[in-house]
Amino acid sequence: MAPPAAPTRREELLERLTQGGTWDLAVVGGGATGLGVALDAASRGLNVVLLESHDFAKGTSSRATKLVHGGVRYLAQGDIGLVREALHERTTLLRNAPHLAQPLPFVLPTYKLWELPFYGAGLVAYDALAGVAGLGRTEFLSRGKTLAALPTARTEGLKGGIRYWDGQFDDARLALALARTAAAQGALVLNYCGVTRLLHAQGRLTGLVARDAETGREFEVHAKCIVNAAGVWVDALRQEDAKAIGRPVRPMVAPSQGVHVVVDHAFLPGQHALIVPRTADGRVLFAVPWLGKLILGTTDTPRDDLPREPRPLGHELDFILGEAGRYLVKAPGTQDIRSVWVGLRPLVKPVGNGDEPTKALSREHTVLVSRSGLVTVTGGKWTTYRAMAEDVLEKCFDAHLLPRAASGVTASLPLVGAPDAGAVATPLSAAPGLHLYGSEAAQVEALAAGPRDLGGGLTEAMVRFAARHEYARTVEDVLARRFRLLFLDARMAGELAQEVGALLREETGVDPQVEGFRELAGSYMRGA
Repeated sequence: MAPPAAPTRREELLERLTQGGTWDLAVVGGGATGLGVALDAASRGLNVVLLESHDFAKGTSSRATKLVHGGVRYLAQGDIGLVREALHERTTLLRNAPHLAQPLPFVLPTYKLWELPFYGAGLVAYDALAGVAGLGRTEFLSRGKTLAALPTARTEGLKGGIRYWDGQFDDARLALALARTAAAQGALVLNYCGVTRLLHAQGRLTGLVARDAETGREFEVHAKCIVNAAGVWVDALRQEDAKAIGRPVRPMVAPSQGVHVVVDHAFLPGQHALIVPRTADGRVLFAVPWLGKLILGTTDTPRDDLPREPRPLGHELDFILGEAGRYLVKAPGTQDIRSVWVGLRPLVKPVGNGDEPTKALSREHTVLVSRSGLVTVTGGKWTTYRAMAEDVLEKCFDAHLLPRAASGVTASLPLVGAPDAGAVATPLSAAPGLHLYGSEAAQVEALAAGPRDLGGGLTEAMVRFAARHEYARTVEDVLARRFRLLFLDARMAGELAQEVGALLREETGVDPQVEGFRELAGSYMRGA
């Protein structure tokens, strides 16, 4: 039986922030990377505080393609080290959070004779890199077996297919599980408490000032080590640190956006994902069953700005819908879109001495330690968050910012909600429901007199649980990240905003920001 879910009363969390003294580690940023660092450090016995300016996983970490994977396209680019590490971490993640991350079979349909041996060889190599961490054997499929797995794939010219295995997950709920597991290990994690400035003394970084977004109250936080894990936004903190010590730095992040379109699962029924490794313009296309819908994506478009709510460009939607139409019997159109979301990837400009950028952009993570002691980490991918966290702490130890502590604890640390070994998991392709709460499902149900369904599978009890135990403060927190309705059916999410807001106001006593969410839902529905 799961232990009782810990309460997340905001006034108590803020009170802890005032009584922290000098923390061992302060982490700025509540996405996958920052939460991973906080969990790893807390599990080693360090005194940790994490501060997030918005909600946990509000940025890139809730807008992934929902794949826990080594990266087939990275293998094609020759990035073997990244793929090998990701395949190892994939298995660890699936073991530690089986209610939120599971194996997923992919089928690559082939329409030209050369595709079967060419792509087959690459996927066999992908298996070989995984070794004992593999999830299943790559298989060459006949035309009939390909259509059995992908019943709505285009039949004209179809030769056969290749089935291989990777993983998928619920990214925002996994981020939340990291936050709650870090808290269970003793860390203080706070959303809606952004860092407004850094504190220096004699050229060394000594702390920061944070502001509670709800009250405007400011807190001075002192720490031996500060990790800047703000994703695509890390350069803002780096620039402030550089000004304080009189050492200019150049930006290290080159943002790129990935667009995802959600349509009904009927466009590709079943539990297999479809992958097109090379579209007409050389990109990769996925069609992934997820939480009762189908995700189509993605793009890779450079940006020179960093909006909190990036929106797709017209040609990106045209590309995704057009390419999907080339491989599916029924082509999805704009009228079929249930939701559109965009994530900003923090691609890294590798730096040399003095933070001088070089030519290439990397999909691997980078860790830098400034002259003042600010540790910055960015880049990487969701699948390798745990390995990234270990690398960050190694850099902190090497720079003598923290006392060295034994690593490896998180490799076998189940995340909050992980069911007992052997429990039968509901596939993540199924519509959302109580199964996503894992071992805490019974505790969720107990929070309401009956299973009052608000719509789309969301219940009153889930909203109350989000407010009491999952740090939720706004309607967006609930409908975008505690329960993924904004990402599945934006219209329905907007329709439920008022009722969800009323329940949240009962629980928290603060403005749940209903109208702001309705406007946001409209933009996800329209894709603009």
